[in-house]
Amino acid sequence: MRKLLTCGALLALATAQSQSDVNVLERTTNAAGQSITVIRPTSFLRTRPVRELAPLPEAGRSSDERKEVTHGRPLPTVTHPAFENEADGALQTAPATRQLRLPLVQFGGQNGSGIPPDPTGAAGPDHYVQAVNTSYRIYSKTGSPLSTSFSLSTLWPGSDALGDPIVMYDRHADRWFISQFNASPNRMLLAVSATSDPEGEYFAYSYTFSQFPDYPKFSIWWDGYYMTSNSNKTAVVFEREQMLAGAPDARMIALSASGIINSGFTSVLPADADGDLPPAGTPCYFFNLEDNSWGAPADRIRIYEMSTDWNTTSNTSVSASQTLNTATFDPWLGNGWDNIPQPGTSQKLDAGLGIFYYRAQHMRWPGYNSVVLCHGVDVGSNHCAVRWYELRDANDGNWSIFQQGTWNPDGADRFYASIAMDDQGNIGLGYSAADDVNDVYAGLRYTGRFAGDPAGQMTLAEQTVINGAGAQEGLNRFGDYAHLALDPDGHTFWCTAEYLNANGDPRTRIYSFAMAGPDGLEEGGGPAAFDLNVVPSANGVLLSVQGADDQAGIRFEVIGTDGKLVLERTQTLMAGASQTYVDLSGFAEGIWFMRAVNGGKQRVQRFVKN
Repeated sequence: MRKLLTCGALLALATAQSQSDVNVLERTTNAAGQSITVIRPTSFLRTRPVRELAPLPEAGRSSDERKEVTHGRPLPTVTHPAFENEADGALQTAPATRQLRLPLVQFGGQNGSGIPPDPTGAAGPDHYVQAVNTSYRIYSKTGSPLSTSFSLSTLWPGSDALGDPIVMYDRHADRWFISQFNASPNRMLLAVSATSDPEGEYFAYSYTFSQFPDYPKFSIWWDGYYMTSNSNKTAVVFEREQMLAGAPDARMIALSASGIINSGFTSVLPADADGDLPPAGTPCYFFNLEDNSWGAPADRIRIYEMSTDWNTTSNTSVSASQTLNTATFDPWLGNGWDNIPQPGTSQKLDAGLGIFYYRAQHMRWPGYNSVVLCHGVDVGSNHCAVRWYELRDANDGNWSIFQQGTWNPDGADRFYASIAMDDQGNIGLGYSAADDVNDVYAGLRYTGRFAGDPAGQMTLAEQTVINGAGAQEGLNRFGDYAHLALDPDGHTFWCTAEYLNANGDPRTRIYSFAMAGPDGLEEGGGPAAFDLNVVPSANGVLLSVQGADDQAGIRFEVIGTDGKLVLERTQTLMAGASQTYVDLSGFAEGIWFMRAVNGGKQRVQRFVKN
């Protein structure tokens, strides 16, 4: 039962109820026989501005106060041992010789009060927001803290701040998204900023689950915020449009993807849209890693499609649509979760093996779409490297592996990676690295490749962000993930991940790097990124392009927030430049996207028509 709270003008729903109560709107079965549960929030409020919330006490940030964050990860199960220790079929042998520049910016992130820190973060036009176990903080993009650290519980009063957060910048709506889970009762807690200001107010929701939603991973799609978890609800979607509007009854639909093959720990990744949103009607794609040693017919990627119908929720479904056999790989090394050796100690670190690392970045291109993925592999003698993939489809949902490779340039172990692509198709890869033979403690590094480089190869020499300085003792937990995000400018990568200080304590770092233009290569810059400038007026937009390829020409496309292409215009270029006015007098007020296409490159800019 809803009531209006005069104090703080908060609209609240009833609290702490199970899925068997009035919060369940519908339990039904779709045409495929899948069980569907539709629920409304167990609680909702519009928070005070973050800048007015109580800061996290210093004691809450101290390593002395840390606790191990609990996850329900069973030890891996190998059912077909004959397929263990397979040779890696995509191992890169060519050296990466082109020299990337050092990070554009790097600075210390939060330490948090949980082990591992689970660092996650994203960049907006002017801010970077990071969350760890179990706090969040807002920074300028130069690294200056704009806020103190806040407990995650400040967004959801009464929650227990368990953590496993995910931060996303929803560039399509110019909003911020922060999540964490909760136990007793089992819940997912989601907060969406009420404006573009990450220090402002948030719409804070909680949703009850029948089983603890362990290791949740989120994505942005045209019709929802999608979620997977290590639980029996492996396909979940939240009503994004209503959450952006602050609707107290924004719904959640939960299903279970069937036939998932795993080693005992489930982490299916949902496609996360950067660039343009996929067109309305496009199902959200989920990606699962499957190995023949677990009983799969081959080492492969299994793809699921989730189609959501918010009008008739019983039409919502999730189904396996494809399997893509990969080059052979061995997903395990060491004993269970004891994987990465450290100098001077027998204590090993968990490398998060047997799953895709966060996230499955989706990019929309003229004529096709791409998804990049990565995971850890054993390349022999219990030595960890990073396998990565670029998948493509021809705007038809029929995916194939465009390229794949295993990054192993030397004897160091590389693990807890995160991968993303920029607006030119260049790929960045960030990760943790350690080498017990050469006394290298767990630190942070990155590499990358240009769009036109030989397939399956990282061609840019590895750069070190920060070296580790000590070994972690008494606990194998590390990570549990890293997060590489693309800046709204379309060419700057932002990464946050864990490393170890001189005492072996977990620390997080935030850094950015680029491959395009003068910020890319040391020997004079990477491939030039052309510039797009969009200036809205009362009835249209003035478009200016600089630095484009004359031979390719330029095509402008106006795309709606539903992903539909509504206008195209082709222009010639002179000395790489073009300027044109596009009349939008018949278009509705609100958010639109302008995409400029120049050969195989694109730039996407969001604008508002008033």
